[in-house]
Amino acid sequence: MALDVGAKRIGVAVSDEQRLVANPLVVLTRKNRDADITALRRIIAEQGAGLIVVGLPLASGDKIGESAKKALSLGKRLAKATGLAVEYVDEWETTLQADQAMLAGDMSRAKRRQKIDKVAAALILDRYLARTGDGS
Repeated sequence: MALDVGAKRIGVAVSDEQRLVANPLVVLTRKNRDADITALRRIIAEQGAGLIVVGLPLASGDKIGESAKKALSLGKRLAKATGLAVEYVDEWETTLQADQAMLAGDMSRAKRRQKIDKVAAALILDRYLARTGDGS
């Protein structure tokens, strides 16, 4: 399972059992730390996830800025709450790529806004699968 962690929303994507294809799943509206963890734990259980991949929004020069620190913190809390391993993937331009792909598919701005975070999460998961040799 992969997460695109934002200040207001968390995009979630999952792969098939063979770890070949990343599929956008859902966008969660963030509430607070405990509610976010509870919602993610529920999805993890429902999906039977065995690993969590978190997109890491690195600043220029691969520096860890505030957004990356928040993603790292969420990953650590999820690892503790679920007992699952957490991997991090540079999410550079995944949101832009998601928006361009949906725009190429002639999706309206309103629909793109609703789906962009989960599509970005799928791109993050694709990067992880490609990096690990899964999904190729």
